Amino acid sequence: MKRLWWGVALLVLCWAPMAHAHVGSPDIYAEGQAGPYKLFVVVRPPLVIPGVADVEVRSEGAGLESVAITPVPLTGEASKHPPVPEAMVESKDDRAFFTGHLWMMATGSWQIRLMAHGSQGDGVLSIPVPARALGTRPMPAGLGLMLAGLGVLLLIGMVGIVGAAAREAKLPAGAAVPEGNRRRGYVAMGITLALLVTGVVLGNAWWKAEAANYANYVYKPLGMAATLGAGGVLELKLEDPGWLSERKLDDFIPDHDHLMHLYAIRWPAMDVVAHLHPEQVGTGEFRLVLPSLPAGQYHLYADVVHENGFPETIVGQVELPLVAGRALSGDDAVGTAEAGSSVEDAICRQNALADVTPAPDTQQRFELADGYAMIWKKPSCLHARVPLEVQFELVDPKGKAPKDMALYMGMLGHAAFVKTDGTVFAHIHPTGTMSMAAFMLANPQAPMKEMAMPGMAMDALPNGVGFPYGFPSAGRYRIFVQMKHGTTVETGVFDAAVEP
Repeated sequence: MKRLWWGVALLVLCWAPMAHAHVGSPDIYAEGQAGPYKLFVVVRPPLVIPGVADVEVRSEGAGLESVAITPVPLTGEASKHPPVPEAMVESKDDRAFFTGHLWMMATGSWQIRLMAHGSQGDGVLSIPVPARALGTRPMPAGLGLMLAGLGVLLLIGMVGIVGAAAREAKLPAGAAVPEGNRRRGYVAMGITLALLVTGVVLGNAWWKAEAANYANYVYKPLGMAATLGAGGVLELKLEDPGWLSERKLDDFIPDHDHLMHLYAIRWPAMDVVAHLHPEQVGTGEFRLVLPSLPAGQYHLYADVVHENGFPETIVGQVELPLVAGRALSGDDAVGTAEAGSSVEDAICRQNALADVTPAPDTQQRFELADGYAMIWKKPSCLHARVPLEVQFELVDPKGKAPKDMALYMGMLGHAAFVKTDGTVFAHIHPTGTMSMAAFMLANPQAPMKEMAMPGMAMDALPNGVGFPYGFPSAGRYRIFVQMKHGTTVETGVFDAAVEP
């Protein structure tokens, strides 16, 4: 029987940037069908386990009346027996917007199951949520000083009480204190002070030991060592730095028909990106023959999914010489762009300072080498942690929609959102930030066409794609978008400046 979840409840206060399935991008953005209702879902996982996840749901159509949510393990027998769902709260100002909160009680691979009800009937949609503790939170200095001061006062008070009891407890009220009683009081106070100080020292040692023990349960991402062998062969060796004993290096499941999706981005210009798919050759070992790539240092981001649906993004680096490698084949793709910057951030700030309402959207156009172009229908201002659907179009040399649009690994497109300081990497699909393998485990009843194009018919492929996402923090980002027509995978490169 498959594992129900990893680990046990972790009674520890935690904080740290997310370093898991999407590096530095903690919130989950998803789009899918709950029966007749198309839902845009945001899950903000807890920073501690146990902890509370915040859930937001927006219906993109009419008729939705209520939504109930419940947390369920993603796999195993317990996934068949969900707890009683909790009703989400409908916004008083927006009948299509609902909010709710759920406790995530244990580390592992979970799903939040949404049950929608309305005039068009009922529907169910499940959003996979990896839950883990992410760090330890130090006590704020001010609070620590205040508690230390109160502790000292308490200690002095206890010593004084014991001394007074030993010195005067048996004397009549108002009687003079004999010298012998004074000595007995001083001795009692000294013994009490020694015992209390010893207790404080031992308690501090116990607390540090418990904190060190809790630290063993804090999530530690897999490591990856990358080396270039003869013939342009890239060898990847995964390393487990220790987290939970249940984690394995040989239990990966296919995601879009591949055990690993590897993004290699030349740094610091971020002007070359390769989306590749190494093959597993041993436990924790992957290998592939590289396509032609220019020399430089490359940051590597490898997406894998464990058999229980738990996703991880493994980060590494490799220095490459000029690689005269194989021709691209299968789902592998390489894109290039000139390093540069856009001025949208300055325009956005100027509008904000002048209290000017910006235009609803602008267009950022990327010209492709074969005459095609990719266009980003971009809001004029982007803000951190604001949910949106990031939309792109592919046009042919005449500016028209290509007639031979094709799915790329079963989807209308793939995108990677990368912050220029390297703190954020997120591989996004039209369904959202979840891995498709985990999404399919959570929604086995959903047809593949709904996963490829949520809310769309499959008869004719559109030349546009939208990615549900919210930039996790302010700063500069580069977005790599891949769409396919015929047998050609096109890679568009876009820049974004995100405000706080």
